[in-house]
Amino acid sequence: MGEYAVADDNVMRSILQSAKCIAVVGLSDKPDRPSHGVSRYLQAHGYSIIPVNPRIDEALGAPAVSSLSQVQCQIDIVNVFRQSHEVAAIVEEAIAHGAKAVWLQLGVVNELACKVASSAGLTVVQDRCILVEHQRLIGK
Repeated sequence: MGEYAVADDNVMRSILQSAKCIAVVGLSDKPDRPSHGVSRYLQAHGYSIIPVNPRIDEALGAPAVSSLSQVQCQIDIVNVFRQSHEVAAIVEEAIAHGAKAVWLQLGVVNELACKVASSAGLTVVQDRCILVEHQRLIGK
């Protein structure tokens, strides 16, 4: 287990309670994909969802962008549904954009990228499902 393997419940709760805008990197427009279901849940709980995926035009009624640099608003959470080896580049974009937090979904682990994000002042959650944690910490 790495340094970022287990996030503190108070930190996760705070992120989830204060966030308004979540950029979802790897959001699919296919309803059967986990990224779609998780994002639909978050949208239903009041979060603004920005799909970040160069392969789609829109998802969940929101226009997609191809990268975080194209997001026009403050990003509170960058929620990552990509392979672990892609996380470093996503973290660099999140830092450049001024995002507040990076949340790596269950199974997405990149210790070095998490250290870079944390050193840049971003809150980091790794290897946790944001839907599961929202249900557990905030309520259904």
